[in-house]
Amino acid sequence: MRLLHTSDWHLGRSFHRVGLLEAQAAFLDHLVATVHAHDVDAVLVAGDVYDRAVPPLPAVELFDTALHRLAEAGVPTVMISGNHDSARRLGVGAGLIERAGIHLRTDPDGIGTPVVLSDAHGEVALYGLPYLEPALVRERLGAERTGHEAVLAAAMDRVRADLARRPAGTRSVVLAHAFVAGGAPSDSERDITVGGVAAVPAGVFDGVDYVALGHLHGSQTLTPRVRYSGSPSRTPSPRPTTARRCG
Repeated sequence: MRLLHTSDWHLGRSFHRVGLLEAQAAFLDHLVATVHAHDVDAVLVAGDVYDRAVPPLPAVELFDTALHRLAEAGVPTVMISGNHDSARRLGVGAGLIERAGIHLRTDPDGIGTPVVLSDAHGEVALYGLPYLEPALVRERLGAERTGHEAVLAAAMDRVRADLARRPAGTRSVVLAHAFVAGGAPSDSERDITVGGVAAVPAGVFDGVDYVALGHLHGSQTLTPRVRYSGSPSRTPSPRPTTARRCG
């Protein structure tokens, strides 16, 4: 299964008061072209779709156009909210949009419910972990402590519990928006430090085949299974990856 991992579109961002919408539209044109050229089976968007919680109308219109184009291509898209997004706004109409193959994962309560796709090798379960603000989700997830590592660990417990109930050989993919230890930050990410500690160990994601990360804007591989796609403004052309059984 060919998965196109992207993140941090930041639609509506400006640079020195100059809007980047034209360049972002060109990126989305390229993304759709890549989907067709490489026979991509699913598009992953690991958070920060917008640059701010209340995006400008042209950014919303560009996003709407992109969703229509992906839906028309018949390619499922799995998308989570990031720390720049308003999870509630991004998730409006998620149930209806899902019928068109656009799967928005913005509610922590849905962490353990994957989008399940199939190919000749069996099923692939894709779990969306939206950005988890520790103080807001600790009790909902039953985390032992308040902190990024604790809430992500609790979220991954739900993922692994669901995966354990699925047929043997089910491949698994997790989308997450977080600062994972070993990643190299740049000067363009918003600080998500809480209590002086923001980074979480890559080991928190143990037990799944691929982790599609967002938040850090440079494309980088932390382990063979844990990767940042990078932000479109800082990375080369998007390249699809293949979901396969690892290890």
